[in-house]
Amino acid sequence: MSRPASLYEGLLGPSSYAALPAAVQRFHRLRGSRELHGRVETAAPASLAGRLLAACLGSPQRASRGAIRFLLEAGVTQETWTRCFPEQRPMRSYFRAVAGGHLEERLGAARLRFELQADREEGLLRMRLIGLRFLGLPCPRWLLPRLVAQERGNGSRLHFEVSAALPWVGVVAAYQGHLELEEEGIP
Repeated sequence: MSRPASLYEGLLGPSSYAALPAAVQRFHRLRGSRELHGRVETAAPASLAGRLLAACLGSPQRASRGAIRFLLEAGVTQETWTRCFPEQRPMRSYFRAVAGGHLEERLGAARLRFELQADREEGLLRMRLIGLRFLGLPCPRWLLPRLVAQERGNGSRLHFEVSAALPWVGVVAAYQGHLELEEEGIP
């Protein structure tokens, strides 16, 4: 009997998932409770409104650089990610598959809906924002944040880049770095 697909593999489909770099595939096949470590750089929100929104989301409040501790609780249908940034409070997200083959992330007061895309040419996984609810209210498409959310693989490292900016507010959240996958017990 074959092993059930991971959350991300199930949403992307086997052929698109197979096109991802090996480190990205390894990361998204992790199950159970895992603790990963790496390095990260965060940027401060661009304005007072950006800082208030960041506080509602639980995203980094100030610029920092240093070690990141990443806690993963992964099952086939849902995942919890806790990012422990340097000198900041942890940022926790809850992911699950939703109707239409999309990924939903619950992050503080927001629910974000993504379409996952495997970019074969650039060797990365992109999460394209297609919907947002804040405090339960739908966000109009013209007000959706400009979002970059992508992962690449390089050997035993998973590289990530995330940034979100809103019209008239500027950057609300931005961080980039890597996680080491050569920890004991990671397939």
